[in-house]
Amino acid sequence: MLQFLIRRLIGAVVIMFLIGAFTFFLFYTVPQDFAALSCGKNCSPENLAVIRENLGLDKPITTQFWEFMTGIVAGRDFATGHCAAPCLGQSFSTGEFVWDSILDRFPLTLSLTVGGLVIFLIVGLGAGLLAAWKRGTVADRAVSGASIVLSSFQIYFLGPIVLGIVVYQTGWLDNPKYHPFTENPLTWAAGMLIPWVVMATIFTAQYTRMSRSTMIEQLQEEHVRTARAKGMKQSYVFFRYAWRGSLIPIVTILGIDLSALLSGAVVTEFTFDLAGIGRLAVDSSLTKDLPVTMGVMLFGAFFILLLNILVDLVYAYIDPRVRLS
Repeated sequence: MLQFLIRRLIGAVVIMFLIGAFTFFLFYTVPQDFAALSCGKNCSPENLAVIRENLGLDKPITTQFWEFMTGIVAGRDFATGHCAAPCLGQSFSTGEFVWDSILDRFPLTLSLTVGGLVIFLIVGLGAGLLAAWKRGTVADRAVSGASIVLSSFQIYFLGPIVLGIVVYQTGWLDNPKYHPFTENPLTWAAGMLIPWVVMATIFTAQYTRMSRSTMIEQLQEEHVRTARAKGMKQSYVFFRYAWRGSLIPIVTILGIDLSALLSGAVVTEFTFDLAGIGRLAVDSSLTKDLPVTMGVMLFGAFFILLLNILVDLVYAYIDPRVRLS
């Protein structure tokens, strides 16, 4: 297990380096004067030269790349001050350090992800297990039909409908707004409830169908039939043997979905006007603020690699037949 972790961590470091190098040269080799973007329209040549020097754009591209990569590990100095590690650069538009901007937006994205995750896992897996348990009955057909209907919805379609009914017509809830969890947990939950429910509705349909199909497949496995032949209770066989094996494909998809959500739930944040990581990525792309765009990309890549390692570890815990070697 330890050797596996060491290999995966070394591989993750190498991949992060390659992703950082690729994104850096991809962005910084385009024919664009980033100092002019930072300076604005009415910019004198003297101010342009000062900005180019402050941003380090007057140095060779290899020197800029070396300073960028070493800044992630050890930090780096700018004209505006020292950027502590992990330093992902300085915004062309605001002059704020990229890592500070990401940390400022991440609590909202994390809250959105965790709340939605709890809802769609409980409802989705529960409904899927119920449909598999009652396979062929009215309950199975009802759950399967509902999941098909819900899977056809999109957040940008369902979100405004829910807002129109719950917020603008009835006034049951206020517009979604992020409040720090540490200040007031109830206010935090109330402000994120609508995005949680809408996002969970879309994901619940996916996990309901998947958990149902994988559970039915597991119920046909030889070791499950053997357990039944030994006279074990149906409920014990269902949860002790079949359910555990059915979790492996669900964990795989969950790892992918979590990495995407933690990197920024773009559609959800725009639908409910929330300023998270996804909104930061889109805004930086529109304003050509490349350091911020690169920082968000590396931030997302980090979560993808981290969750891939965690998924492999969960595999071994769920199914002893999995050999990490």
